[in-house]
Amino acid sequence: MTVFTVERYVVKPDKMAEFTAFVNKWKAIMKSRPEFFKEMKSYKIYSEQLGGNWGGGIWMTEFESLAEFENAFKKAMADKEFVTMMADWIALIVPGTYSISVWSPVP
Repeated sequence: MTVFTVERYVVKPDKMAEFTAFVNKWKAIMKSRPEFFKEMKSYKIYSEQLGGNWGGGIWMTEFESLAEFENAFKKAMADKEFVTMMADWIALIVPGTYSISVWSPVP
């Protein structure tokens, strides 16, 4: 059964340009390392346009199953480049605003 990870966050107001650059770098890495991201079926990055917190965003990723997400997560945590990028990303986020949840379609 397909699952989606939904990561919510708020970008620090003074880090918006750096966040945009980070997203572009991330997309380039995804293109250059497709095998690393093979468990990921799709992804979308959304910014909040109305209501909520200014700078709010959602990073949504689709996987074939929870097991596929777990495999991708284990692989990512063992990859030095990925771990370094995540530390860089967290530095752009307002402390206490990051959360991750796993969603599945309603049958």
